[in-house]
Amino acid sequence: METFELLGFIGAFIVGLILGLIGSGGSILSVPILVYLFGINPVTATAYSLFIVGTTSLIGSIKNFKNKLINYSTTILFSVSAVLTVYLTRKYLIHIIPETIINTELVVLSKDQLIMLLFSLLMLAAGFLMIKRTPKTIVGLKQTKTIAPNKFLIFAEGSLIGFLTGLVGAGGGFIIIPILVILSDLRMKAAIATSLAIISLKSLIGFLGDIQNLEIDWKFLLTFTVISVIGIFIGQRFSQKVADNSLKIVFGLFVILIAFIILFIEFS
Repeated sequence: METFELLGFIGAFIVGLILGLIGSGGSILSVPILVYLFGINPVTATAYSLFIVGTTSLIGSIKNFKNKLINYSTTILFSVSAVLTVYLTRKYLIHIIPETIINTELVVLSKDQLIMLLFSLLMLAAGFLMIKRTPKTIVGLKQTKTIAPNKFLIFAEGSLIGFLTGLVGAGGGFIIIPILVILSDLRMKAAIATSLAIISLKSLIGFLGDIQNLEIDWKFLLTFTVISVIGIFIGQRFSQKVADNSLKIVFGLFVILIAFIILFIEFS
């Protein structure tokens, strides 16, 4: 096994570990790992990411189901809009984007570069969202209702997250969790559990839109996914012992660093 492949499978474990610890961030790591360590093109990598993160989140949701942490009404409301948009994006939109977006004497932008550009920008947004504390994530403060639960906004946000998931293969937990905390008035643990359930549904259904359009290396994909699942079990085991805010800040800074590295690699 080559060094890059070994690092990639270690990364697979970290993908699951992060999902287990904070309920988000798995796909933010999986796409760069697949692209830069395994040499998979970005379109296929985003499809693989949907399966990996979707399956890992689904298995991770079993424990949350047993502990009754999942808010089912919010999961259904958010998932209906997200599932529809992610499936349509993966089935149709991603494949009608031309291979060359811009081709001038000054600027050349390919489809793969566009995907990685959007992904890096999403990573920057994710990093800042993780670093920024919301009133309900600060330990010791009284839980207060920030904004009244708004079903229309939750549905609209689900559509937006579904589109982003379909386009760049990101589960969107780093965006979903703040939305659930603020708009659905959920406590942090319930928001993380509900986010994993939503991610699993929309990611796996989004992947279905790719099966007919891509040649899937199932042996590699299942190997990566199994390692990630091991990571989420360990992450969930230790999640109670790790301070949410400290972990989010460290991981947020790491995500921002990776985003700048991607921009440097793609456009230097």
